[in-house]
Order: sequence, then C-alpha cells, then structure tokens
Amino acid sequence: MSLYRDEGVVLRTQKLGEADRIVTLLTRRTGLVRAVGKGVRRTKSRFGARLEPFSHVDVQLYTGRTLDVITQAETVRPYGERIVADYARYTAATAMLETAEKVVAVEKDPALRQFLLLIGALRTLGEGGHEPRLVLDAYLLRSLAVAGYAPALGECARCGGADPRGFAVHAGGAVCGVCRPHGSVHPAPETVALMGALLGGDWAAADASQERHRSECSGLVAAYLQWHLENGIRSLRLVERS
Repeated sequence: MSLYRDEGVVLRTQKLGEADRIVTLLTRRTGLVRAVGKGVRRTKSRFGARLEPFSHVDVQLYTGRTLDVITQAETVRPYGERIVADYARYTAATAMLETAEKVVAVEKDPALRQFLLLIGALRTLGEGGHEPRLVLDAYLLRSLAVAGYAPALGECARCGGADPRGFAVHAGGAVCGVCRPHGSVHPAPETVALMGALLGGDWAAADASQERHRSECSGLVAAYLQWHLENGIRSLRLVERS
C-alpha cells in the first residue's frame, strides 16, 4: 500500500454504493486525482463534510488498483461557504470547476499552474471584489493560456498584422481584414480591450468596463473555450442566464 499526501480543490463528487463517494480533485503536486471516500455519506463520517465541491483540502490517500482511497481530509480554506450563498458566484464557480477538470483531463499529470489559477479564482470570487462574470472570464482566458490556447488579441492570429478588426474562434482570436475567415465576428474595440485586461490582470480597466462590452466579452470567451475543448462546458449555460 503506497500512501501519499497532497492538497487540492474538490471539483466533483459522485455517489458510489450506499455510503461512499468518488471525489475528483485537482491537486498541487499530483494533478487530477479521482479517489474513493469510504463512508463519507454517513452522518457520522469523520471528514465527509470536508469533501464537497469548492473546498480546498489537505488529503492523505493510498494508491488503489483502480481508484485511490482517501484516508484523511483536513480543510485548508472552505471557499464554498461564501460561494454557495450567492447564485452568480455559485454558477461562475461551478463553471470554473468543470473547466479545470476538462482542461487538465489527464489524471496524475502535475498541473501546478492550473491548480494555483483555480485557487486564486475561487479566492477572488469569495472576496466579492469583482463581478463574478468578470472573474469567470478572467479564469477561463488564463486557463486556456496556461494550456497553450491563448487567443490573439493585439495582432492577427494568422499573419501577425497589427490592428485586427475581426475575431474568429476557429482561427485563434483576432484577425485582420485580409485573413478574416467565414464566420468571423466584429466585436467592439472595447470588448477586445476588456479581454486583454482580464487576461493580463488589469482589474482597474476590467471593473470600469461597460455592461454591453462585458456581455459581448463573455460570449466570445465562452465560444472560444468551447471550440478548444473536446466537450462543451454545460454549466456555462447557467452563467449566461444568471
């Protein structure tokens, strides 16, 4: 039996049998881990309440034949307490967790930058200093950038030319008039500037943006994300209605 310890964010849980759960975590050192929490659905479970989505936990596990098994769990930061109390924060955070699982995808492949990015996004959501939709879009853009799919914004994605006027998700971002493929859209310059601010962490500019540019930005970010992931992010539909 091989024991190991790591800290991670609970992304998802699934019922298993009468009292167990399969817990999916994005961990600091190990990457994406799916493990069994035995008996955690029982009311007398020692740590079942700690293994809920949005929780930042320190866990001890042992390696099993198919799934690892969680033997200990301690709460590091309970981000869920503030997030679940607000619908906009909750739907944004849910989309973050689903995105993290699909962007990392490969189990036990270390993804430290994705882990730190998710922790930072959940902390920012919990603090409530920025609109949840802006925090979500910033997280999605940065997560894609870490995965190698950063959209071109200041120059044409195809030829590198300056002052692009269109945007095409299937072309990699902003495109000039010459390279503009069929299906391109023409977002407002302020919308593209907002995407750049979110990607670069310029919160002063992001917070000062107008609602119509935020809405257009969210649509572009969602389309760009869905294009680059094999499976769509279902929880984004809830965010769009919120």
